[in-house]
Amino acid sequence: MPVLTRDEAQTRARLLDVQRYTIALDLTAGEDTFDSSTVIQFTARAAGDTFVELKPATLRTVTLDGASLDPAALDGNRLALTGLTAGAHELRVDAAMRYSRTGEGMHRFTDPTDGETYVYTQLFMEDVQRVFAAFDQPDLKAVFELTVTAPERWTVLGNGIAERIGTERIGTERIGQGQDGTERRGAGKAGKGQGGVGKAGKGQAGAGHGGTEQGGAARWTLAPTPRISTYLVAVAAGPWHTIRTEHAGLPFGIHCRRSLAPHLDTDADEIFEITRACYDRYHEKFEEPYPFDSYDQAFVPEFNAGAMENPGLVTFRDEFVYRSAVTDNERQTRAMVIAHEMAHMWFGDLVTLTWWDDIWLNESFAEYMGYQTLTEATRFTDTWVDFGIWRKGWGYDADQRPSTHPVAPDPAAVPDTASALLNFDGISYAKGASALRQLVAWLGEKDFLAGINTHFARHKFGNATLADFIDSLAHATDRDVHAWAEQWLRTTGVDTLTPRITDHTTRWTLDVDRDGSRPHRLTVGTYDTAPDDGTGPTRLVPRERFELDLPLTEPLTLPGRRPALVLLNDGDCTYAKIRLDAPSWDTALRTLSGIPEPLTRTVLWNAARDMVRDGELAPTAYLDAARTHLPHETDVALAEGVLAFAATQITDRYLTPEQRPAALATLTALCRDLIRRTEDGNHPGLRLTAVRHFIDAATQPDPLQDWLDSGSVPGGPELDPELRWRVLTRLAVLGAVDTATIDAELDRDPSATGQEGAAHCRAALPDPEAKARAWARLFDATDELSNYLFTATAKGFWQPEQADLVREYVPRFYPEAIALAGRRGPAIADAAGRYAFPAYAVDEASLRLGQDCLDRTEMIPSLRRKLIDQLDDLGRALRVRTG
Repeated sequence: MPVLTRDEAQTRARLLDVQRYTIALDLTAGEDTFDSSTVIQFTARAAGDTFVELKPATLRTVTLDGASLDPAALDGNRLALTGLTAGAHELRVDAAMRYSRTGEGMHRFTDPTDGETYVYTQLFMEDVQRVFAAFDQPDLKAVFELTVTAPERWTVLGNGIAERIGTERIGTERIGQGQDGTERRGAGKAGKGQGGVGKAGKGQAGAGHGGTEQGGAARWTLAPTPRISTYLVAVAAGPWHTIRTEHAGLPFGIHCRRSLAPHLDTDADEIFEITRACYDRYHEKFEEPYPFDSYDQAFVPEFNAGAMENPGLVTFRDEFVYRSAVTDNERQTRAMVIAHEMAHMWFGDLVTLTWWDDIWLNESFAEYMGYQTLTEATRFTDTWVDFGIWRKGWGYDADQRPSTHPVAPDPAAVPDTASALLNFDGISYAKGASALRQLVAWLGEKDFLAGINTHFARHKFGNATLADFIDSLAHATDRDVHAWAEQWLRTTGVDTLTPRITDHTTRWTLDVDRDGSRPHRLTVGTYDTAPDDGTGPTRLVPRERFELDLPLTEPLTLPGRRPALVLLNDGDCTYAKIRLDAPSWDTALRTLSGIPEPLTRTVLWNAARDMVRDGELAPTAYLDAARTHLPHETDVALAEGVLAFAATQITDRYLTPEQRPAALATLTALCRDLIRRTEDGNHPGLRLTAVRHFIDAATQPDPLQDWLDSGSVPGGPELDPELRWRVLTRLAVLGAVDTATIDAELDRDPSATGQEGAAHCRAALPDPEAKARAWARLFDATDELSNYLFTATAKGFWQPEQADLVREYVPRFYPEAIALAGRRGPAIADAAGRYAFPAYAVDEASLRLGQDCLDRTEMIPSLRRKLIDQLDDLGRALRVRTG
């Protein structure tokens, strides 16, 4: 099907003004399709031709101004509208649309726990065409008014307040009160069983399996939206478990599937607290008030992204409803996503990009605002540590691959929607947010916020470009923000900053070598060693911190002897790879865990990470540093990040198979030390992190089997479902379980997460028949796997320990992944490229095979981009291995 080009969008935007969509969806038609009727009221500014987009299962009727059009004229996803006269028009489209199993369009999911069915939309980029007919581009905003017919026991959610009409509510509704007066709601008697959820009562919800659910149908109307873009329309329907409250005169709600109700109830107060705090803080920052009539957050199954910023109805992946123990850093991550999506109500929803080349105007701002607002308004005050150790690495890695692009790419580089989809990456999120953090450091927060508020006032309920935004900033400051934007937003690559220090006994000088061209405002931290008190690693004490603008016009001279450690970018406010001079690096290796500020330790660990990736530090040296210092680490985000890099990159890819056993022994010893250190119960997050990584690195099944048999790690924690599946996965890799054991665990945990855990374990078994079955499920043309089950199976298939067993599948991957992507589209293509790629085949033959495929084979852009990145990472791993 053709993708929309920028030129086509500009032509259509000049021709059309779209006023209103009136949409009727019927979700009672069956398990495979739903009915969609759309009325579009629009004006043509002049006589001309255009088209409307639609991807139906069956296109029944189309009328334009009362005249029938031939449904057979639909060409792919486009229906031509020819001979338009200047003036008002009305287009009516009636169609049957397919439900999705890939998280695109209208996704349908049946919960294996209780048989309940849920549907929700994800209409980003061009998937609105899978749900209703539309002029599908972001700058043709309109009012949307929806009516939804759904099974009678379902609740319908949307962008505006939903009202049930036409039938009476059956059963009873039980309402319990939370600490802050929130209402916890769930269906009463209905279908096959007892309802009753939340703190008011528990029970099994009745289930109707597919098609028209038991009890008939009900109609719901959704309040008309303000003018929004097509990709932001949202509907979610099902027998949701709902908790409601009110804040600042608006209804707030959170929703999840019924089988997760007890877990949402447990965390409801925390979720609402974060939501209220962010809402209030944004209203302190932004002069424009929240622009929609309600704020619902729905945790939905099998969601591809972390969340989606639909106005008034944010959808989240429902892994954020924690059913097992999590670290406080994982709670912070959920809180950050809440803050990120709420920022989108202004950045993206109120003011929307004109074309997809400016996606950073959505994502970079929401990313920056999410972390900053969480730090200012909630108990999570060290969010920039998490950003530094997790998100910045994502940005640095993406920016060093052949597929990199500027934060704000040239419009010619984003000629159509297919190319635009590729830019939702570490550049648009992490690098863009880093650039904004640097902008605030350079511009000052007062002027930055003044420029933002000017931008909102000028473009609310409209569209804007990079030029519009820079003009708004320029209105608020005398600084040359146009030049700043050219240097930071229109360029690619990561600068590398290296200090040159000379000690003159009574004074010392600092100069900075800069591999790159961007200006930087950063903090330099200087530290001296503290006297050894015999209680642990050598500690550092801060001497002085000072601001520096790069490039320097001349070296900086400072009094006294040179400090033991001089650190550029202390506080991590710029985006650059940092190197240390030799004496500072020696000090860091001895004292890293004795540095008082976690953000300073983050900058140093990132420097070590980058040096490993660039071939300047041996991977074993990084492991030695982790072994020395992580047992003393107190920050969970740091511990998680360092262990993840040590395991997934160093141990699994950068070291040879011969070196791997020793590396795993180092990791398990490190984790044992952390487990021993946290026996007092004062650091549950660190303990859980250590337990998880011990499981993943275990080379012998006995301790894991003992934990599984007893149901607990000695001294805690108990093995909840997540840990049980984690243990079983590692035992499967080691060949210490069979399919009967996996099936028994699935009987114990028949949930959707259990289904994924079982698929993961079965694919991980070191057995030729198990591998053949898993491969067939991934790539055979039946295409039966949902997006989540595909990912679980793919993640289990390739294991570093099993390289010889699966070697024959390496050349099979490329043609079969290309065919799969062509059949199933971008979401599965991304999953195939990300998780089904033979990442552990780190050898020249595998690299040549992949490069030949890229050179000679056509494939959809989303898969090509993923393979470019994977092969670049594979080449880097080879270079690190060979020194």
